[in-house]
Amino acid sequence: MKKIILIICLLVISAIVMFSFKGMPQAKATDSKPSISSGNQVVAYYFHGTFRCPTCHKLEQYSKEAIEANFKNELTSGKIVFKTVNVDEKANEHFVNDYQLYTKSLVISLVRGGKEEKFKNLTKIWEYVGNKQRFYDYVRDEIAAFLKEL
Repeated sequence: MKKIILIICLLVISAIVMFSFKGMPQAKATDSKPSISSGNQVVAYYFHGTFRCPTCHKLEQYSKEAIEANFKNELTSGKIVFKTVNVDEKANEHFVNDYQLYTKSLVISLVRGGKEEKFKNLTKIWEYVGNKQRFYDYVRDEIAAFLKEL
């Protein structure tokens, strides 16, 4: 019963967020994704809005913890960067279009020479938020695959 209530709550929250993103101005096709550095790295973005429910906070917390626990050396060296981004802020609105965001998301980006080569939205974080270890494993495996391409 608790699982059904949680699923319904997540669906309602997702619908609210989706409708609020639809009203945002869209970025121009010429907008580019900002580079984090001029080197090669993996950037993990956690995207959120101004309104944040407990589950949304947990998604950010688990994302950060999974990266810190599995990639401490890479974080220290700058090979991995973790950024939280509020897409409701005017300067960040373009990310909604850039990454086709429709809810809170963890997106990993492969950056070479300061330019993004590819990205992946880790959509299963919503599915795994109820299982911390599975969440950590998923984030670790996806980021490790991107690191292999550096």
